[in-house]
Amino acid sequence: MKILMVEDNQTLCEMMAMFFKKEKWEAGYAQDGVKAVEMFKKDPTGWDIVLLDLNLPKMDGMQVAAEMRKISPTVPIIMLTARDSESDQVLGLEMGADEYVTKPFSTIALIARIKALYRRTQLNQLSSSTQQIASDFDVQTPHFKLNSKTREAFLDDQQIENLTPKEFDLLKTLASKPKQVFTREQLLQLVWNYEYYGDERTVDAHIKKLRQKIEKAGPQVIQTVWGVGYKFDDSEVADQ
Repeated sequence: MKILMVEDNQTLCEMMAMFFKKEKWEAGYAQDGVKAVEMFKKDPTGWDIVLLDLNLPKMDGMQVAAEMRKISPTVPIIMLTARDSESDQVLGLEMGADEYVTKPFSTIALIARIKALYRRTQLNQLSSSTQQIASDFDVQTPHFKLNSKTREAFLDDQQIENLTPKEFDLLKTLASKPKQVFTREQLLQLVWNYEYYGDERTVDAHIKKLRQKIEKAGPQVIQTVWGVGYKFDDSEVADQ
C-alpha cells in the first residue's frame, strides 16, 4: 500500500512513519495543502489512500479534498482533524472525504481503518475480475444498471459520474435490493464493512453527495423513509 499523508505536524508524521514501516507500507508526506495537490497531480493513480489533515498552511484540507476529487473521484480519502463539530465532519464528507477521524486518535484504530478500507477496495477489484456473469451489469433494475467490474453506474443510460468508492458502494448496496429500507446503522455496517465509531450523519452526508450526482444523470431514485433510513426505488420513474 502507498499512502499520501498530508499533515503539518512533523511529530505526528514521524510517529505514523514508524507504524507505516512496521506494516511495510510506502508513504509520501506533504506539510502544506499546495504541496499535497502538486504531489497528487504528479501521480494520481499511484496513491492507494490519502490521509488528509484539515488545518493546513497555504491551502486547507477542505480545498485540498476538493482539488483531489477533481483529479480522481475514486481515491479513498480519510480526513484527520482536531475539529470535532458535527458541521465540520459533515462538510468534510461533503467535500469528498470517505471518512473523518478526529484528533487525538488511536493510532492502532487508524491503522485498522486504513486496512479495512484498502481491503474492501482490493476485494471489490478481485471479485470483479474473477466473477463470471452473463451480463456486463451485475445490478439491473428497469431504469438503473451497475457494473462492479468497471465501477460504473447508469440511470436511463446516462452515466452517474465521479462516484467516490464509498458513494459507489452505498449506491450498489441500496440498488441491489430495490424498495428495501436500510437504516443508517445497517448502511454503516454494510458499506463501511467494519465496526464504525462514527456519527450516523456520515451516511446522510454521503447520501446528499450521491443524490447530487444522480440528479445530473436523471431522476432521483434514492428516497428517504422518514424516521427509518433510505431506500432505492426507480419504479415511479417514467419510461422514456
